[in-house]
Amino acid sequence: MEFGKLADISQVDFGLPIADAMSRDFLKPFLHGTRKPKIFAGPTGWGMPQWVGKWYPAGTGSRDFLKHYSAQFNTIEHNSTFYGIPDVVTVERWKGETEADFKFCPKVPQSISRATDLGVKSDDLKLFLYNIAHLGEKIGCCFLQLPPYFSADAIPRLENFFEAWDTAIPLAVEVRHPSFFDGQLQSIAYFRTLQYYNKTAVITDVAGRRDILHQKITSEKVMVRFVGNGLHRTDYERINEWIQRLRLWCEWGLEEVFFFIHQPDNLLAPELTLYLTEEIRSTFDAELRVPAICKPDCSGSAQMSLF
Repeated sequence: MEFGKLADISQVDFGLPIADAMSRDFLKPFLHGTRKPKIFAGPTGWGMPQWVGKWYPAGTGSRDFLKHYSAQFNTIEHNSTFYGIPDVVTVERWKGETEADFKFCPKVPQSISRATDLGVKSDDLKLFLYNIAHLGEKIGCCFLQLPPYFSADAIPRLENFFEAWDTAIPLAVEVRHPSFFDGQLQSIAYFRTLQYYNKTAVITDVAGRRDILHQKITSEKVMVRFVGNGLHRTDYERINEWIQRLRLWCEWGLEEVFFFIHQPDNLLAPELTLYLTEEIRSTFDAELRVPAICKPDCSGSAQMSLF
């Protein structure tokens, strides 16, 4: 992800903002005693030949990348859907090639997210919802990435979109215009609108746009897009802080976390995902997957730990 990236990060304050007390109050109804929160963590694509022999078994061909990806990670930020609506045959193939607990998080196609009316009056929205629904129980949370020029003035258009969206399919929304984060009335109205419609506010952690690192929780789940810097030491420091924040939120009642690791060219995302999941496992009780580096005789099946 190029958005918000900086060549020089030496002056960036990577600390998380304080936890939002209103989010704590919002989560109270979701507090269910001993129920374990579910943590879904992974990179942003599976088509990486550089992972063969380390994260995929030696000799793995590209046709089997998704199968072996899902044996390592339990979710994916599925960006390919941004460029076109997949047909039903493709969607059903994705479903069939992945582990039973795997969750897809498909990006809403740009023909919808970049349309003036967010696709409400076109056939694309209906087609996307119909086709992607064939993922069934493997739908994690679709996400709508709005363009940088989409400002808080357009909240009514977003409400129209929510009315047209299939409520059976979870949805997260990523906004980038500064008006959503300035603390003014429209900014407050935006997060309240997400809460009203039970939509998730995407939280993006990237060096060049610290304003979008809001800490607002608007549904029983959260989606974090974490942009690393090639396993720089600050990547690990930031992950450590995120783990403490996720633990706090889960204590408040958060039920699901989708945490996506971005790294330059996606190459080193598995390493940081491994660090994240191992540290969560040792910090608080949650259901999650921990990937494992393949051994020379690795078959690619059941090589991860499930907690």
